[in-house]
Amino acid sequence: MEFAFPSYLPDPPPGKLLCIGKNYARHAEEMHSDVPDEPMVFLKPRTALLGDGEVVRLPPESDDVHHEVELVARIGQGGRNIPQSGATRHVSHYAVGLDVTARDVQAAAKERGHPWSVAKGYDTFAPVGRFAAASDVADPQALGIELTVNGETRQSGSTRHMAFPLAELVAYCSRVFTLEEGDLLFTGTPEGVAPLRAGDEVEARVEGLPPLRVNVRS
Repeated sequence: MEFAFPSYLPDPPPGKLLCIGKNYARHAEEMHSDVPDEPMVFLKPRTALLGDGEVVRLPPESDDVHHEVELVARIGQGGRNIPQSGATRHVSHYAVGLDVTARDVQAAAKERGHPWSVAKGYDTFAPVGRFAAASDVADPQALGIELTVNGETRQSGSTRHMAFPLAELVAYCSRVFTLEEGDLLFTGTPEGVAPLRAGDEVEARVEGLPPLRVNVRS
């Protein structure tokens, strides 16, 4: 199957997908870990992107693929060494996204001291919903966030519980990477991550944003 960006992605398409790990204390706890002293950043390939209404494919290498619902921020104005005080002005849009993770593949990588790129980077492992303009979101740090599987609530939280707020994430990432227009920042997930199975119907919501719905297939 040939890769194509979701048709509703604003132009230009993302050059990189920046993701934040362990940004909610209770999720870090369920992963038997602590919130780090500074944001923990990893990357997904942009070929992992998937659109609303499409199908997450379970890779044959994994028997334990998990859902992680997240607020996604789209960079509208790039930059380097962006001050935290004005960092959110560099965000043009918000969406709900999923950081799909092959947890067993990730665990094996952790045990060997290897990076998580394979566990996080399979095709279809970065679904993202339709975007809302940043000007329509009054406070990105006060949004309810929820995920259901087959109508059952699995994750429920609020962006107010982020360990590192959005402005700090944008500023931090810009000190490491040059941020470019179109880049997507996945800001971390609350607790409640759990396995997905073939046939599951997933709905992810962030308050005030268009919902994201995907199906799961092997």
